[in-house]
Amino acid sequence: MTAIHGGYADFEGLRQQAVALRRQGLSRRQIRDRLHVHNNDILNRLLEGEPPPDWTTRPNAKDDLRARARELRLKGLTYDRIQLELGCSKSSISLWVRDLPKPERRDATEQAKLAARKRWDHELAVRDERRRRTKAAAAAEIGAMSDRELFLLGVGLYWAEGTKDKPYDRREAVIFVNSDVGMIHVYLAWLDLLGVERDRVRFRVMIHESADVESAEKYWADQVRVDVSTFQRTTLKKHNPKTVRKNVGETYRGCLVIRVAQGAELYCRIEGWWYGIVGAATLTE
Repeated sequence: MTAIHGGYADFEGLRQQAVALRRQGLSRRQIRDRLHVHNNDILNRLLEGEPPPDWTTRPNAKDDLRARARELRLKGLTYDRIQLELGCSKSSISLWVRDLPKPERRDATEQAKLAARKRWDHELAVRDERRRRTKAAAAAEIGAMSDRELFLLGVGLYWAEGTKDKPYDRREAVIFVNSDVGMIHVYLAWLDLLGVERDRVRFRVMIHESADVESAEKYWADQVRVDVSTFQRTTLKKHNPKTVRKNVGETYRGCLVIRVAQGAELYCRIEGWWYGIVGAATLTE
């Protein structure tokens, strides 16, 4: 070839070939090797105005970082904070966000409060995770429970939370009242262990009149797996406007009252079992 246009004859003909190859999807390297054009300046002129094919464009690894840096800058973060967040250099951050407005400088007191709040939030998260691990490990220690263990647990549970007979108020009735759904489940399992037929078990909700009574009734009916229509009439507690109650909101569902019909004999046995436990524990001292 005769040297013109920087070293090649028939430049326009060569350009037409280069453009045609480019539009077929060839890369610069492939066009260079096909046309034997090893001068980058000439190759640039031949391909001037022709975009590269999609397959040759590689995503910039820093595009996501740049977008995130701009997002954080718009939220008011300093270069130092963005660097800590993204792990990239401050010089890169400066190039990426230099067209954005500078955040308003916070006074030292506010910055100190924000830093203290962040440290405290982190500490609370660490404590919550420590509590979660401790509780999970403790729960795993229980394992399977024998019938005797459930029997003894149920006696203690009833004596702590159930109604009891008093010399001045004879109440030989088996009535258990609680708001803890776990206790309710354990108590019902205990009644099953004792052979108490479910048709002898009566349910009733006790709740403040200002609460969502219908929702509470449905919740407890679902927990004990009975139709809400089988519940006895709900007991409504009168609201005292002078009292500031904390048991409010969607999670407040009152208490479930569980009564065993014709339970006088069962009550006497429960009381006897309890004093048997007390005596056994005393003898082991």
